Amino acid sequence: MDVSEQQRAGLREARRVVVKIGSRSLAADDARFGALAAQIAAQCSAGRALVLVSSGAIAMGIARLGLEQRPKAIAKLQAAAAAGQSRLMRAWEDAFAPHAQNVAQVLLTHADLADRDRYLNARAAIDALLELGAVPVINENDTVAVEEIRFGDNDQLAAMVATLVGADLLLLLTDVEGLLDDAGRRVPIVTGDQDVEALIRPVTSDVGVGGMRSKIEAARRATRRGVPVLIGDARDDAVLERVLDGADLGTLFLPHGAGLASRKHWIAYTLKPRGTILVDEGAARAVAAHKRSLLPAGVVGVRGDFDPGDAVCIVGPDGREIARGLARYGTRDVARLAGARTAEIEVRIGRYGGDEIVHRDDMVEV
Repeated sequence: MDVSEQQRAGLREARRVVVKIGSRSLAADDARFGALAAQIAAQCSAGRALVLVSSGAIAMGIARLGLEQRPKAIAKLQAAAAAGQSRLMRAWEDAFAPHAQNVAQVLLTHADLADRDRYLNARAAIDALLELGAVPVINENDTVAVEEIRFGDNDQLAAMVATLVGADLLLLLTDVEGLLDDAGRRVPIVTGDQDVEALIRPVTSDVGVGGMRSKIEAARRATRRGVPVLIGDARDDAVLERVLDGADLGTLFLPHGAGLASRKHWIAYTLKPRGTILVDEGAARAVAAHKRSLLPAGVVGVRGDFDPGDAVCIVGPDGREIARGLARYGTRDVARLAGARTAEIEVRIGRYGGDEIVHRDDMVEV
């Protein structure tokens, strides 16, 4: 057995799996609901715990409301999501019913995962559903999540859910056999920091908002937590069984290095930065190479509007983001502290909140 076969054979040991299917895959064939439900139910019967991340509410709502195309106005997107979510859930209920498999709707917004307490509560609720033998069917709550409709997609949600529930595998289903190279051949495995950006092709449909770029970014996020990710073909009615049997299909993204701790992964990939702190070359080197905290002396500028505890980007003199972290001071205080020695903190801003602008414990290199 070669290295590739060993890596795929390891997927047989996966006990908790997140499966994501997108709008375009579901819209292409109504039979996809039944086929995927049968596969998931079979794996649940075999003792695995499955979580389904399903797009499709907006697409179904568009059809239900008689709209000719995907609207651009946020309010109409919200209306389509509201009209389509119940129909989407009914489709999954009907698909799982022949297998006597319980399902449960879980709607999330980015705010649910950005707040640490709500994040932990969501994890506890999903864990409880899995312990009770139900399949959580997760979607973004697009009816109220304005920013998520405009900028987010369910590939990123699936990556967040995979880390949230401690998944052993994230399966992203799409209507191609995997990531394809320049000659149109499937790329079997992506390892380490292998650069695959050049292989990304443009999105050609307005049904969904993802595409291969989004899936690769989701894979990068999940693998940094230590979760392997496979991009597979939704048209294969046995794709889940075959993947979990170690078959050579799809494109498998493998984790590299030590996985980020849950909290640090949450800082890096769940929180949305509220601002940017610009640092000099010495501070950039201290943060990136020597794993040090960011002190006021290395700050040269600040952008955005953030408060203590908000996530910020740390950007070096070349304009490249080197880390993300939680700021211990707000925008105005950081601006006043730029270039200061730690002994000058209280004099400059009238209070002392610690030596660090961003502490090492609250920082992640990106």
